[in-house]
Amino acid sequence: EVTGVQTCALPIYVAWFPDGYLNVSVNCLDRHPPEQTAIIWEGDDPSEVQRITYAEALAATCQLANALKSKGVRKGDRVCLYMPMVPEAAYAMLACARIGAIHSVVFAGFSAEALRARVVDSQCNVVLTADEGLRGGKKIKLKQTVDTALDSADCACVKSVLVHKRTGGEISWVDGRDQWMHEAMACERPFCAPEMMGGEEPLFLLYTSGSTGKPKGVLHSTAGYLLWTAFTHHYTFDHRPGDVYACVADVGWITGHSYIVYGPLCNAATTFMFEGLPTNPDPGRYWDMVQRHRITSFYTAPTAIRALMKFGTEHVKKYDKSSLRVLGSVGEPINPEAWRWYFEEVGEKRCVVVDTFWQTETGGHMIKIGRASCRERV
Repeated sequence: EVTGVQTCALPIYVAWFPDGYLNVSVNCLDRHPPEQTAIIWEGDDPSEVQRITYAEALAATCQLANALKSKGVRKGDRVCLYMPMVPEAAYAMLACARIGAIHSVVFAGFSAEALRARVVDSQCNVVLTADEGLRGGKKIKLKQTVDTALDSADCACVKSVLVHKRTGGEISWVDGRDQWMHEAMACERPFCAPEMMGGEEPLFLLYTSGSTGKPKGVLHSTAGYLLWTAFTHHYTFDHRPGDVYACVADVGWITGHSYIVYGPLCNAATTFMFEGLPTNPDPGRYWDMVQRHRITSFYTAPTAIRALMKFGTEHVKKYDKSSLRVLGSVGEPINPEAWRWYFEEVGEKRCVVVDTFWQTETGGHMIKIGRASCRERV
């Protein structure tokens, strides 16, 4: 009790659809038109592009889900993902959701020690990774990092490692533990009966960065999280049928979970996945992608905007950005100078800029500030 204030001793309990059952992968894949494009993926090299339909994404997700089941993964088990920005990362997340496993995605730039700590804390029994990742033409030795992380008695919980072949680079191999992901999937049927999950049952774990102490595992449940990501994606970005929506974050962060995978796919959107860097092969990479893929909504961070501002407007003006309707900002408050450049040079003074505030714990946008004129913003 605070002086003059009567406090309430009743416990606070919040639940979403506690008596309901659903499967997130069904809501993100099965119920949408099979011929529609679900994912446009562009690799580190601009010439590497895949357009993946909902039918193709569903088949791959089911094959990977069955492969996980063949490794002994069951409802409630934890699966660690240490993956580059490739479609298989999205399939892996959805495959876990398909069978009721709890995925724990670790950003593929984290060290072996950071990976080990998260594997041990959540007691994962399977790790999904790739031989190498690609960023700005440089190879990132993901499998090597996994091997180092698992070379500890603490990680005896891990029984299997599935490896996506991204580069074909030379890697070490542990017989009996390691298997190529594509080979494991090729042995499985493209159908997997979905596990029905209670509304309050867990969907995934995602650890905070640990910048202020030991990383904390944030557990998101199934129904409330999916509703919130779908709702906020739809209204924040004014999503309409036929839109091509691009969030250029990484699935290793909550932004990638909510606004590359779960929110857009639940809304039957065409979501864009990007493996590379905004400055490779030149600082016009983002706007080249907008022109080639006719992107309508573009979501990035003020850090990226400020980095591109340094190169002037030459690389912005040379591309057709008329398809853009909504520009998004995430990760930190956007400063006035970056906002003006984003609005005037990228959005050509006609696109709404939505500045979003939220965090890992909330799972989706808590505050959205949308402005369509520089005068209003400043």
